[in-house]
Amino acid sequence: MHLLYFADPMCSWCYGFGPQLSQVLRAHPETVLDVVMGGLRAYNREPMSDAFREMLQGHWDHVGQASGLPFTPRALEGEEFIYDTEPACRAVVTARNLDRARALDFLKALQHAFYAEGRDITRARVMAEVAASCGYAHSDFLRDLESEEMRQETRGDFTTSQRLGVSAFPTLVMALGDELYLLTSGYVAAAVLEERIAEIRRLSAAAGSP
Repeated sequence: MHLLYFADPMCSWCYGFGPQLSQVLRAHPETVLDVVMGGLRAYNREPMSDAFREMLQGHWDHVGQASGLPFTPRALEGEEFIYDTEPACRAVVTARNLDRARALDFLKALQHAFYAEGRDITRARVMAEVAASCGYAHSDFLRDLESEEMRQETRGDFTTSQRLGVSAFPTLVMALGDELYLLTSGYVAAAVLEERIAEIRRLSAAAGSP
């Protein structure tokens, strides 16, 4: 099975979706998963307003209730914090480039650092520390993270998401041959994903697709 996972490390619903995706991957160990960054609020330069903080906190409360995952508002409390998701997306692209097999684990670790620990994952130092905890070489990661190559590859991810019409995160797509099938655009439980996978396979088999 080949899945495309469109996400953003600073999307709270992607954080909440993590355990559901992991459950599906455990049930299908043969799965090839490609992680694509979406750029939820990439290149934002505006400081957070009180209204924006309240909006985010509302989302976080909903995700926490749905997923049972821990949240702390600590990251939102810094006066200098800018909600720009490009650096964290670039960190995942960097991790993917260095070792594709560990990219999803790094994404989850980055999310945990932000949501559960309140660390500022827009800062290169923090992202490199998280990468090191996942087995990446700190210096190699930091070097590549700041490179123009990774900045351009991250833009490429954003372009791919836009070209495919991905407008909500998380989005999970199943690839069969040359066809792409939407499994979800938004948070759903693993059981729902399993039903949709089975249905797509059934329809594909009936149509004679590979």
